[in-house]
Amino acid sequence: MTLTQPRIEARSGLRRFAARPAPDVERCGLCGTEVPGEHRHLVDPAKRSLECACGPCAMLFDRPGAAGGSLRAVPRRYLVDPGHTFDEGAWERLQIPVGVAFLLQDTALDKLVAFYPSPAGATQSELGVSDRAALAARTPLAALAEPDVEALLLRRAEGRIACYLVPIDICYELVGRMRLHWQGFDGGARARAELEAFFATVAERARPVAGDEAP
Repeated sequence: MTLTQPRIEARSGLRRFAARPAPDVERCGLCGTEVPGEHRHLVDPAKRSLECACGPCAMLFDRPGAAGGSLRAVPRRYLVDPGHTFDEGAWERLQIPVGVAFLLQDTALDKLVAFYPSPAGATQSELGVSDRAALAARTPLAALAEPDVEALLLRRAEGRIACYLVPIDICYELVGRMRLHWQGFDGGARARAELEAFFATVAERARPVAGDEAP
């Protein structure tokens, strides 16, 4: 299996999850307004980067195609699919060596990519499926996820697989938390506690996907 590091810049919105101290004040990357701890982010698909955004600036980029698509506001929806058909065989084909993965359609690369958290950060895996259509056969969330800004988040634990659609920025939040707290070969107790707390929050926010939701 070949693993490569993704070209992702974690800008100011994610600095609080890195190993170095967080800045005292975070500001909108567009207008410079101070933003609260819980704030939205913008994605630059070409650079694969995240930028902090205040509420009004984020709203400017909520609609796909705004500013020619140079920036996209990260949505805030969380969905869960209790009826997905991911099984152990499907997980093995994803070639993910740990129990967590997030998958997204990267428009700059024009392909589906998969990442997992590791001590080194977000690590890219050689994906064991060809495209979104293959994933859509297992969960409708794959077709619903907006390219670049939403991800299919999978977790394998205790013989079961959970399947969520989440904003892409919280995936990199998870990566930062794991990198910060990882100890030893298996991550250690602190990293496992952070992982449990993270997925408890995701489960609390997620609503079941409806059969009539449009992509």
